[in-house]
Amino acid sequence: MQKKKRFWRRLWQQRFLYAMSVPFIIWVFVFNYLPIWGWTMAFQDFKPGLSFFEQEWVGFTHFQALFSDSYFYLVLRNTFIMAVMGLVIGFTVPIIFALLINEVRQQFFKRSVQTIAYLPHFVSWVVVAGIVIRSLSVEDGIVNTILLSLHIIDEPIQFMTKGPLFWWIVTFADLWKEMGWNSIIFLAAMTGVNQELYDAAKTDGAGRIRQMWHVTLPGIRSVIIVLLILSVGNLMSIGFEKQLLLGNPMVADYSEVLELYALNYGIGLFRFSYGTAISIFNSVIAIVLLFSANYFFKKISQESVM
Repeated sequence: MQKKKRFWRRLWQQRFLYAMSVPFIIWVFVFNYLPIWGWTMAFQDFKPGLSFFEQEWVGFTHFQALFSDSYFYLVLRNTFIMAVMGLVIGFTVPIIFALLINEVRQQFFKRSVQTIAYLPHFVSWVVVAGIVIRSLSVEDGIVNTILLSLHIIDEPIQFMTKGPLFWWIVTFADLWKEMGWNSIIFLAAMTGVNQELYDAAKTDGAGRIRQMWHVTLPGIRSVIIVLLILSVGNLMSIGFEKQLLLGNPMVADYSEVLELYALNYGIGLFRFSYGTAISIFNSVIAIVLLFSANYFFKKISQESVM
């Protein structure tokens, strides 16, 4: 009884906060949860123009077709490899960049580098793809020009026609575009590290590198863990824009990813139910990865985001 009384008293005291949160709860429900109703298409032989009750239910037929398609496993391999490369390189490099920027004492230089690093985030993938393809071109591309001038290669490399190189091209193009933007949160977290810890480290004779390792990184550990768990949860959701824009028929076996596969089969071939099955598989993998990462980090660090 006492617990109930306390609950209702607290609810009444915070009634205005709860009232303000209602519109956002409705927004999340309408735009994030209501569309999940469309997943039922994966269990139907969906025909446009027919009502929900007129559709033919086919159970797990589309999932069976998906798992028996050898091309699906090729696409899954590409998605997984590019996702892991993007996670390892795209997550660690912004931390290193933020650590180095945080050590710069000349404010004008620091602000200038930060601004220049942020700008690519606002450039569309269409423009980025054009820059990358032009830079790697065999005809006066800057990369081939530098390699030839340094006598590292004897003839220009056709980067955009070599399948395994496509994974590295996508990873580094994404890194160039998002590195500065992704470092913002780490830089903000570094400003909250207690300055007295740096003073104590200096007193003990610690240099810049030791201060970064023993003070800065432990100071932002919670932020790193939270962002890493969220990144693992989104591991398979790598999008399709960069693969679509940078890919070509010669590297198709290395550029096709799950979301592009779902787009081509779902909309391109009008196989809406099959495309929905692909999307459900992708979402289930993302949920499993998110909870697994959260469980793993909770075990080793006693910290959790869920």
